[in-house]
Amino acid sequence: MKYLAAYLLLGLAGKTPNANEIKKLLQTVGIEADDARLKGLISELNGKDINELIAEGNSKLASVPSGGGGGGGGGGGAASGGAPGGGAAKEEAPAEAAKEEEKDESDDDMGFGLFD
Repeated sequence: MKYLAAYLLLGLAGKTPNANEIKKLLQTVGIEADDARLKGLISELNGKDINELIAEGNSKLASVPSGGGGGGGGGGGAASGGAPGGGAAKEEAPAEAAKEEEKDESDDDMGFGLFD
């Protein structure tokens, strides 16, 4: 992954990524390059447009399922079955919080405003 990142950084900098440039870049951050892995990366990417490869990879990733379909949603029922009238207390709490916020905002100016 670090070799690919170096390759991409060099490409973004407008340089033609080659083994020597990648080695120099990796050495600036204290990484010693493995010649075999570097040679493999260069041979795989040689003559290919990196933007096309990224677009192709994105389209492949779009087909990968992600986001968890619903394995963890079963535990919420017990918590919502509280005592009758519990909903009214929940409705009052936001109103009280709004009053407290208004009070706090008036204290922020310490008795004088910016344009007074």
